[in-house]
Amino acid sequence: MNAILKTSDNDNVVTCLRSLYKGDEVVADGITFVVKEDIPQFHKMAIKDIKKGTPVLKYGQVIGLATRDINSGDYAHVHNIESTRGRGDKQEAEK
Repeated sequence: MNAILKTSDNDNVVTCLRSLYKGDEVVADGITFVVKEDIPQFHKMAIKDIKKGTPVLKYGQVIGLATRDINSGDYAHVHNIESTRGRGDKQEAEK
């Protein structure tokens, strides 16, 4: 079984189908990536460098913006991605 799942050619993150550990190697699009930190099962790993403020793409869709630079092999989650959907908290703050 593959350790990761990429659902669209445009994605810059993949879903980890099992827990990955720092130093593991995984392959996406024929490129080998070294996992830079432990990543829990079903969480995301970057397969491209993502600059702060730029879109994070999964399923070929924007799922959020990077809140800091994310490098390929990095764990991509709420600590470095901010959702752009349903941000009622931001709407309240703007009032």
